[in-house]
Amino acid sequence: MRTHVILAVLKRNLMSYFSGLLGYLFIIFFVVAASLAAFNPQFFTNNLATLDQLTLYFPYLLLFIVPAIAMTAWADEKRQGTDELLFTLPGTDTEILLGKYLALVLVYTVALGFSMTMFGVLARIANPDWGLLLTTYFGYWLAGAALISLAMFASVMTSSVTVAFGIGVAFCAVPVFIGKLAVTRPFVEDPTFGDRLADGFSQVCLALSLSEHLREFAMGIVPFSGLVYFGSLIAFALYLNAAMISRRHWVRSGDGLPMGAHCGIRVASLLVALIAGSSVISTASESMGLRFDMTAENLYTLSGTTTELIDKLDDKNPVTVLAYISPTVPREYVAQQTQLRGLLRQYDRMGGSLLEVRFVDVTPFSEQAEEASHFGIEPQTVQSEVNGRFQAVDVFLGAVVQSPLDQVVIPFFESGASIEYELTRSIRTVSQKERLTVGILRTDAKVNGGFDMQSMRSQPEWRMSRELKKQYKVVEVAADSEITEKVDVLLAVQPSSLNQQQMNNFVTYVKSGKPVLILDDPMPITNLGNAPSQPKRPAGNPMFGQQQPPEPRANYAPLLTALGIEWKNDSLIWDTVNPHPQWVDLPQDYVFITKVSGNPEAFNSESDVTSGLQELLVLYPGEVLEDTNADVEFISLLQTGALSGKLKYDDLIDNSFFGPQPKDPRRVVRDADKFAHVIAGQVKGKGDSKVNAIFVADTDFISDQIFSIAQNEAFGLKLDNVKFILNCVDVLAGDTSYVELRKRRPQYRALLEVQRQTDQFRKDVADERKKAEDDAEEHKKRLQEELDKQVDEIDANQNLSRLEKEQQKQIALQKKRRELDVQEANIDQEKDKKLEQLRARQQRDIHAVENKFWWQSVLWPPVPAVLLGLAVLIMRLNAEGQHIEESRRKK
Repeated sequence: MRTHVILAVLKRNLMSYFSGLLGYLFIIFFVVAASLAAFNPQFFTNNLATLDQLTLYFPYLLLFIVPAIAMTAWADEKRQGTDELLFTLPGTDTEILLGKYLALVLVYTVALGFSMTMFGVLARIANPDWGLLLTTYFGYWLAGAALISLAMFASVMTSSVTVAFGIGVAFCAVPVFIGKLAVTRPFVEDPTFGDRLADGFSQVCLALSLSEHLREFAMGIVPFSGLVYFGSLIAFALYLNAAMISRRHWVRSGDGLPMGAHCGIRVASLLVALIAGSSVISTASESMGLRFDMTAENLYTLSGTTTELIDKLDDKNPVTVLAYISPTVPREYVAQQTQLRGLLRQYDRMGGSLLEVRFVDVTPFSEQAEEASHFGIEPQTVQSEVNGRFQAVDVFLGAVVQSPLDQVVIPFFESGASIEYELTRSIRTVSQKERLTVGILRTDAKVNGGFDMQSMRSQPEWRMSRELKKQYKVVEVAADSEITEKVDVLLAVQPSSLNQQQMNNFVTYVKSGKPVLILDDPMPITNLGNAPSQPKRPAGNPMFGQQQPPEPRANYAPLLTALGIEWKNDSLIWDTVNPHPQWVDLPQDYVFITKVSGNPEAFNSESDVTSGLQELLVLYPGEVLEDTNADVEFISLLQTGALSGKLKYDDLIDNSFFGPQPKDPRRVVRDADKFAHVIAGQVKGKGDSKVNAIFVADTDFISDQIFSIAQNEAFGLKLDNVKFILNCVDVLAGDTSYVELRKRRPQYRALLEVQRQTDQFRKDVADERKKAEDDAEEHKKRLQEELDKQVDEIDANQNLSRLEKEQQKQIALQKKRRELDVQEANIDQEKDKKLEQLRARQQRDIHAVENKFWWQSVLWPPVPAVLLGLAVLIMRLNAEGQHIEESRRKK
């Protein structure tokens, strides 16, 4: 193989491609198309600085770009008759082929390099993960290089450039679309041979799919299996090219098989060998963990906590992991299934004989499904699009971790859960002889479930309680008498519902210095009847005469004094910050605790409880303040943004026949106080005080609804609510080994510049909304004053008897009341109209900002390519002008 021959052919083809404007126009078209795909409206809706949208459309973009690059490779040579001259040069077919191929790859690389100007756009509006972006682009480059070899094969088959383009599109469509053939088949109780054959066919289609292999690169991973796939595709297509250009050497013979048949057999054999070899190598590389994690947080590399745990496993108590996984899952869970299998293989490889992993492929109604059900693993029904229609698909994605000492069941690896954290926590739990104990105080919140005497219904156990049982021994603790249970942490949810005797016992326990996690809520939206500022509801059902008078609420002041904090049970906090444009209509009482609020102390970076957290959602929370006279150390854990304020319970609630109901948040008058509010804090005693507690002024943030949203990342929300509460328990229990592991997640890389400008619009609209509401209230106040003045005039009239005064007052009141009702209705209607106009203006302003950035994102990337093209055009015109004789120039 002579390098100088390859370079000579490469230079010839490269110069030929860029000798005219067509090459530069192609680059400009490619960059513009990539920008349109990358920065589509969904990009701004997701509010994340990634190239996920471009990755989604990139295979289809290559479907037309690559054939356009390669269509002239051989076809143009044949059309112009230069192919015969080319092959008479002192070079082998292989050297000429490699020279042409590398020239086309270099052209594609130049085009791809110019599209990297999108990095500048992302850097301007956000702080992206550069390792993730570069790995994604490496995947783009490999995908393009592989398809170029196929498009070259199309070009060698014809002398027509147009036909070569069409055939190239058809050839490139095979690896791009073959994954679409892998559809989810209907589950049957007893799959036939044909069903198993269909499953195998689907697996092969996915293994040959370019989009599936590109997906891992887009996650920031360089998998060895992906390198093998793209390398095999390139080798196969180049062999096809070599076979076609060597046809001129074939000798026609009447004996035996013709050379075309020999070549076809060799091609088929090579294809089978490459597929089989790639499959074996990919399987071996996956089992050996040959993948390179290029993300900034090394999300796909086993952490030191995990490796240390595996090293310390006892050979007397080996751990077995039974993974019950559906062999085929909807597209939404492919990444989760792939990551689960990949991580489990790494656990199995590192654990040796001390940690065995067994994979069980499960389909509904099978024997394996019955085995999974025995452990409490049931299929989750997922809505998925199959062949253009939404279907309900049952998915198994759970595991059982067991040892001779204990057993932990993970029913389902939800999309928002950290797979490594779930596995490592479970392995450690079953390898320990004893678990730490968490006590849950019995209150009206019914965290452990039970029968509710007020609603006369059975309440299910909270999901948070079930989550704690995966790591701790969980017991219920009653405060009817002195609390003597030995627990490592006591969790008290809504202790404001305790009676006085129970409160006294609880305060005594808190003063003893034992770790306590307290969650209390001025307005528990999931149970409004349990608001601490309101009397407790009677127990029993009034329809059947079973109501009993409620117990009075205990005096809460001794608990606050013991904790050294201040907390008002009727004061609620709201905030204007909402980093999710698609949920802009959420009430401002849904408070997002996030760093993008502009408050650097939203999460305490010094505390193990909150460092590394990115976003929490709390609903109608209260505020915690430090009692400056108390002998304690108060540590703020969670804070709102500065554009927040306070409201009273009565400002947000209407009492009706059906009980307390939240008011329409749009009709609530709000006045921001321009400073942050503390939602949660940690208290450590000093001097004579032994208190060791964390107080959170909200309970709804761990309700079943929010827990489900956090674990499933529903509605695009990546909430840290579950991580926060688990960190609280771990820190109080003195076991922080999982805290670092929970932090392993992608940093929330929001579009900060877009967020900053849209937040300013929201602030301006909030101020105008407040002014409109104040003006309306002021107008109503003036009308009421006019009525009061008229009544006072009647009272002051000495010419009227008492009876006449009352009659005239009633007449005036009725007349004025009718006028007031009409005017107030008009005022409210005008106010609502103005508020609706403000909301519409806010949406227009936000869309205008997003459109501005969209135009910048689409127009800026192709600028360097345009400038280069113009420069080359000017240089060519000047060069042509220099060689024109003076006599031929235009006078």
